Amino acid sequence: MGTGLASVALALLAWQLAGDQAGAVLGTALALKMVAYVFIAPIVGGLAHRLPRKNLLIGLDVIRAGLVLCLPLVTEIWQIYVLIVLINACAAGFSPLFQATIPDLFNNEQMYTRALSYARLAYDLENLLSPTIAAILLASISFHQLFYLDSLSFVVSAALIVMASLPAAATSDRNNAVWENIKFGVRSYLHTPRLRALWALYFAVSAAGGMVIVNSVVYVQGHLGLGQQSLAVLLMASGAGSMLIALNMPRLRQAYSDRNIVLSGGLLLCIALSLGILMPSLYPLMAIWLVIGMGSSLIQTPAGNLIRRSCQASDSAAYFAANFSLSHAGWLVGYLLAGWLGSQYGLQTAFSGLAVVSLISLVIAWQLYPKQDPEALWHTHEVLDHSHPHVHDQHHNHQHSHNHNHQHSHNHNEQQGHRHQHQALHHKHPFVIDQHHTQWPDQKG
Repeated sequence: MGTGLASVALALLAWQLAGDQAGAVLGTALALKMVAYVFIAPIVGGLAHRLPRKNLLIGLDVIRAGLVLCLPLVTEIWQIYVLIVLINACAAGFSPLFQATIPDLFNNEQMYTRALSYARLAYDLENLLSPTIAAILLASISFHQLFYLDSLSFVVSAALIVMASLPAAATSDRNNAVWENIKFGVRSYLHTPRLRALWALYFAVSAAGGMVIVNSVVYVQGHLGLGQQSLAVLLMASGAGSMLIALNMPRLRQAYSDRNIVLSGGLLLCIALSLGILMPSLYPLMAIWLVIGMGSSLIQTPAGNLIRRSCQASDSAAYFAANFSLSHAGWLVGYLLAGWLGSQYGLQTAFSGLAVVSLISLVIAWQLYPKQDPEALWHTHEVLDHSHPHVHDQHHNHQHSHNHNHQHSHNHNEQQGHRHQHQALHHKHPFVIDQHHTQWPDQKG
């Protein structure tokens, strides 16, 4: 909620400093935000398993509270850019870590799905309510005071986390090489077919979302000649579509496979953007925005389930950080395309171009996502001689949990880091990319 209020205040601050060029300032700030997300998230995610999770979440909130307090003091446009990069570098660390904490709180798949639905619902409510609350507050206070409220919101968030009881993160057996840890999440994510398909679909989400966020104001006030109230109603239609799906996601996942859910979301986005080419009046456009909200939520809400299923618990922060980074690379493309096509060639061309992007994304995802996607897969291990931190428990004992022969013996329950050998074998178990499984197996064998 605080971030939503600050977004309104930031737009007004840009207008105060840059006047007619405020759009360019905000566009640059948005691009810098995405760049921070893309590059910072994998670094934090790759190292998160070595850091105290709760303290890190609290620290990132406190730092952001301080940085936001600097925004009312800004007198130059470059100062906005510096603060936006720093604030969103913290967000790029906080958000994936928060997302990776949720599956540790809910071991039950249905409960976890409900948690994801509520998280999505909170996000959509914030999008709907923040501009409304900001408008009410601005009737009696200056926009600078919205920044103070945002700073306070981070302090409240930090206090809530202090009071929360968070489970300890699962111990990771990854080695301590910093660069290897940073690469691990993105490399593992991109080696998992269902997650590669999810990434492709994020480009459809960002194409449609870019059209909504960047060009709604141009369509309503420029093309249709209507006022701000119509713009607010149009944006609410998109949020309502997303909320409708989020509320029903637990039931949808009981009835349909994740593959069918996310691909149907991509299909809805293609249809909606294609209908936009007709340049309809406000009410048909509201229906299109509603469908865009539904399609986006069909892809984004179950994403956490796909990631959770695709990694070891100890690697979840790295995977969620990779998802955060790669999805925002899609948003960077979506924002830039929507803005560039709309301003240079008109809204109809923007709809056409973004519809093509969403169609290509859907086709790629449909091909990448295996039609049969079982948990357990047959795969072969070559003889492996390597070193990583491990405890001699059920995973690293004389007979490895997956029947890897472990060629040494000593005191159990001590973490070891010496070299050891896993024998060659061909076997089947729930498969994820991790230290011992670095390539996705050929599912024919």
